[in-house]
Amino acid sequence: MKNIDFIKRRAAFSKEMKDDSFALLYSGKAPFKSKDQNYPFTINRNFYYLTGLRRENFSLLLLKHGDKHFEFLFIEEPSDYATKWLGSRLTKEEASEISGIANENIYYVTDFDAFIHNRVLMDSRYALSKVPSHLYLDLFRQYVMEEPASMTTFKKIINSYPELKIKDANSILDELRRLKNDTEAEEIRKAIGYTNKGILAMMHQVHVGMNERELESLFEYTIKNAGSKGISFGTIIASGKNATVLHYEDNNCIIQDGNLVLTDLGALSNEYAADITRTYPANGKFTETQKKYYQLVLDVNKEIISMIKPKVTLADLNAKASEMLAEGMIKLGKIKEKSEITKYYYHGIGHYLGLDVHDVGTYSKALEPGVVLTVEPGIYVSEEGIGIRIEDNVLVTSDGHDNLSKEIIKEIKDIEAFMKK
Repeated sequence: MKNIDFIKRRAAFSKEMKDDSFALLYSGKAPFKSKDQNYPFTINRNFYYLTGLRRENFSLLLLKHGDKHFEFLFIEEPSDYATKWLGSRLTKEEASEISGIANENIYYVTDFDAFIHNRVLMDSRYALSKVPSHLYLDLFRQYVMEEPASMTTFKKIINSYPELKIKDANSILDELRRLKNDTEAEEIRKAIGYTNKGILAMMHQVHVGMNERELESLFEYTIKNAGSKGISFGTIIASGKNATVLHYEDNNCIIQDGNLVLTDLGALSNEYAADITRTYPANGKFTETQKKYYQLVLDVNKEIISMIKPKVTLADLNAKASEMLAEGMIKLGKIKEKSEITKYYYHGIGHYLGLDVHDVGTYSKALEPGVVLTVEPGIYVSEEGIGIRIEDNVLVTSDGHDNLSKEIIKEIKDIEAFMKK
């Protein structure tokens, strides 16, 4: 991505901010793991969306007053010690080149407190503008009644300036991120391309007697070898009855003859995620029973994709998917009433996709051009040890849709032909 993308995003965000307000976004820090280790660092997606930067302990300041808006970045200062132990640190010039923030507006994190006090929250000759009355923070909370991480990160400011009114930056960012531009759609397409290579490698190598974790490691090796940074979420390799557990991640069972293998996984491209599910027979050949269930799921997958266009709602897609699956299971003799479908299908038809696998944005709005969503119907028949899900990633266009993952094979004949090679 070019820095113009991040410049435009910051301008769009600032335009939606209240007058006389400022926003603070934090890049994050890897949490403590044990004794002398931290967990791998993952960049805060809102921070990345606005800056393109992927480094720990950086802060972004955006300030709005009338028709003026200011932007400042606070980064870790490069040092010989950090370079020797942790590798090279970003210079101000490098951070400016990536983010598009002017070099003279980039400071070190050690300057942060004084800068906020003297130039933002104090009425003095050094102030950038009128003292702001509103502070935008990322108020995302993972659990109910949990304090947002930003309230801890910026606690000193919140406690020292209680007159500030706190606003949720996500009220603006969620809508901006919900609609992808061409560059973002292309990143998702690249992530899907990496994912496809991993899926084909697994389908080529899978065999009876293999452990699920062998496929997991093969997938990760293949996508990284192809150029991806790595997986977009915890890989699911579920054989046999394991596939009836939606978020099965143990990946430690021996694949048995006659098992279907459900693989729900994705690769990354510049922090943008793919999320693809394919289901295939471990021995390369579907049984007649497996074919019936699989074809039902595939028919629903294709029908829902065909419905995607502007003004359609997720509720429309969910209702159609449930109806088709219920009718299909009635014909197969598994249920008698449509309401019974929840025994064999117990999740929604899809979700938004982008910088997060389950990306941000309201689901009450109708689809619009730029939305990317997953389509993932499934059938889970625990008593027969069969779980089937087929998931594609679809971009809403001005006149319909573009299935970004259409190159990943899913027809029964194509799967069996490929696995026969």
